[in-house]
Amino acid sequence: MSVTLRDWWSLTLNNSNRVFLWRGASVGVVVMVMSGCAAYRECGFRGCPGDAQISSEVQALFQQHSALEPPNLISVQTLNHVVYLYGIVATDLQRQLAEAVAASAPGVVKVVNSIGLDNITQ
Repeated sequence: MSVTLRDWWSLTLNNSNRVFLWRGASVGVVVMVMSGCAAYRECGFRGCPGDAQISSEVQALFQQHSALEPPNLISVQTLNHVVYLYGIVATDLQRQLAEAVAASAPGVVKVVNSIGLDNITQ
């Protein structure tokens, strides 16, 4: 079997690209894991001091806004003073209100709003 220069170059190029892509993917995975570990290094599995208090404060603030009460379903989780909102509300205005209320709680540095809209009630 003879291999032409063009075949060899094509094979070499493909292998180089595979190695390059593999290295790029590996770096991407390491970056994602390390960013997720940053909060763990600072706070451990139980979370940072004050995270539970922030979650409780956000939930108490939600109870002061009738637009955020049931049938809306909003869950609050705090990690390293970042509040994560999950759940379903009826309107985009309620979604924005939940984010603004959460951001107003003492100790919150950021709000990640993953609340979805209930399209059935609209």
